[in-house]
Amino acid sequence: MPKPTFTCPDLESFCLLGGLGLTVTGQQIHRDRAIMECRVTEDDPWCRNCGGEGIPRGTVVRKLAHLPLGWRPTTLWVRVRRYRCGDCVRVWRQDTTAAAEPRAKLSRHAVLWALKSVVIDRMSIARVAAALASAWHTVNDAVLAAGRQLLIEDPHRFEGVKVIGVDEHCWRHTGRGSHYVTVVIDLTPVKERTGPARLLDMVPGRSKAVFKTWLGAQSKDFREGIEVVAMDGFTGFKTATAEELPDAVAVMDPFHVVAVRHEALCVRMGVRDPCGLVVA
Repeated sequence: MPKPTFTCPDLESFCLLGGLGLTVTGQQIHRDRAIMECRVTEDDPWCRNCGGEGIPRGTVVRKLAHLPLGWRPTTLWVRVRRYRCGDCVRVWRQDTTAAAEPRAKLSRHAVLWALKSVVIDRMSIARVAAALASAWHTVNDAVLAAGRQLLIEDPHRFEGVKVIGVDEHCWRHTGRGSHYVTVVIDLTPVKERTGPARLLDMVPGRSKAVFKTWLGAQSKDFREGIEVVAMDGFTGFKTATAEELPDAVAVMDPFHVVAVRHEALCVRMGVRDPCGLVVA
């Protein structure tokens, strides 16, 4: 780019505040954190009750964790104007739902950044929480809610699925509650060499009934589009597949093929497996 074109500095665009309905009025840059003082761009002077014009009654500060800028945890101090209706005496504040969910502690951009960091960059919740200078539970709840809304509740995520994989996963190692979940994976991108596998769903429990119920809850188009189901040697998954997906081919995934052959070889030779256990 021999002759780059520059525009005037725009702090709001750089900090991704334009889409949040905020404008920057001040900043504090410290070595370990940054604070951006903001105001809501749009006034909100009309009463929701009677439609009368409100009278400004000062401001309150709403603090929101924002996505980190320059590897510094960044906090938005949003000054929200309060109004009181001169007719019905109702009190309200400027609408900040464009910046964050009601009562949320993370801005909308911070939530998306946290979700991408966990799903794509494989960062831990603890690391994301440290980058946002927020509590672990605050970030975890926000990521779960955003993931459920954008991924799990996406009506288009089951489209084009032709190959699925099913397996159980032990997620609880304590002595109480259910220890296993049934994990369903979309393997279509792997078979077609268009990308990695993606998670479709996780269902509490591991049994034929769990997988059969999950398949039965899906649409007819989804069930008819499934061509192959990869699984381990559990007969419950195979029986559920045969009953709910009669036209699909049930296969054993490569990992369990190798595991079964390895176990058979250890039994035949009477040797210990790599984990140090005697196979008999």
